[in-house]
Amino acid sequence: MVFSPDGNLAHPSYEIINVIGTGIRRIGYWSETSGLHTGEDPNPSNSSKGLYGVIWPGQTIQTPRGWVFSSNGRYLRVGVPLRIGGAEFVSRIEGTEMFGGYCIDVFTAALHLLPYPVPFKFIPFGDGKTYTINSDLLHMITIGVFDAVVGDITITTNRTKIVDFTQPYIESGLVVVAPIKKLKSTAWAFLRPFTPMMWFVTGMFFLVVGVVVWILERRMNDDFRGPARRQFVTIICYIASLTSILTVEQLSSPVKGIESLLISNDRGFRRGSFAENYLTEELNVHKSRLVPISSPSECEKALKDGPANGGIAAIIDERAYMELFLSTRCEFGIVGQEFTKMGWGFGFPRESPLAIDMSTAILKLSENGDLQRIHDKWLTRSACSSEGAKQEIDRLELKSFWGLFLLSGTVCFIALFCYVIRMVYHFSRHSNNNLEGSSHSARFLLFLSFVNEKERKDAKGEVIL
Repeated sequence: MVFSPDGNLAHPSYEIINVIGTGIRRIGYWSETSGLHTGEDPNPSNSSKGLYGVIWPGQTIQTPRGWVFSSNGRYLRVGVPLRIGGAEFVSRIEGTEMFGGYCIDVFTAALHLLPYPVPFKFIPFGDGKTYTINSDLLHMITIGVFDAVVGDITITTNRTKIVDFTQPYIESGLVVVAPIKKLKSTAWAFLRPFTPMMWFVTGMFFLVVGVVVWILERRMNDDFRGPARRQFVTIICYIASLTSILTVEQLSSPVKGIESLLISNDRGFRRGSFAENYLTEELNVHKSRLVPISSPSECEKALKDGPANGGIAAIIDERAYMELFLSTRCEFGIVGQEFTKMGWGFGFPRESPLAIDMSTAILKLSENGDLQRIHDKWLTRSACSSEGAKQEIDRLELKSFWGLFLLSGTVCFIALFCYVIRMVYHFSRHSNNNLEGSSHSARFLLFLSFVNEKERKDAKGEVIL
């Protein structure tokens, strides 16, 4: 052994051991001159470089997850897209190298739930002034520039062929957003539950029943209440339909969904979004028939202008972006059904163990409620609902029923008028002798008394007035 003047070993050499339970196993040596080697002789010609295989806990020679990052001291290089708009999802904190947003918070929260430490560093992709394409960002993983990708990355079949994705942390299928308007309640709203044919058949049915009842009864019947059993189902269905029309605000739009847009040229899409690829590759829509939209404000203006003024009839984009757009713009809404079922995930290299562990961590975030809390922090707004306009429940007002009241009142007035004319006729016919010399007040009292008398029948069964 040779020591240096300061008392340290001049040429230190160390034995490297593998601790297995309560025992040890020598796997090699390290010296300052020859580095790692397997033999006691540091001469490279007499021993091989490197170490013998390590036996890890569990009696396995497979390197545990997480050891790769913690042992080599290398940071996980995480690519983050920088683009115009979408600051609620991913954005750089001004004046720093830090990032914030919904996607960033979900990623860091999931990373903290891993059973091993993973040092990471966010690396921006793009200049924040142009539109970065997520497919280009994922390509950076395949060529070794990034070890992971975080952002509004939609999981698609083609993309799963080049990278591994985690469990989706948010659903974001494609939807159609268009201007909507409220169907205002009118005086004849009570007619909406039935079609004209239904009203005609119902009216004819009541006329037929009335004629039959008149033929069979022909006289006043105090116990007659009508065929209630036949009327019950119709009345219940009518009330249910009428309630849905009058109590829930009805929304209307000339655009009914993606089907009505396939033959038009006035549909928009957000630059750099997955919607463009889907429309051109899956639905075979030519790019010349699509209108690119750069920002939420441009989208709002184009929708308000409409096709007649150089705008668009609707925009097709991912639900997550559209819900954020609609949260402060109540005059627009989602029309039709969501026509794709997709989600966002974090991208990793193929066969990366981190993809599996991060998926487990995302499920834990969902189970303990942290995922929803992060969503509420960045994406929840209170101005409008996700459908663009509130589905308000209106209190029933007179203006929705005055037509019905007018019709009912008119019929009642006519019936009462006919009844009074009939009573006056019979009163004047049977009381001529008693009215001579009587005052107007006396005649009026006699008339009320006559009306109040119960009908009587003679021996022939005829009514005596």
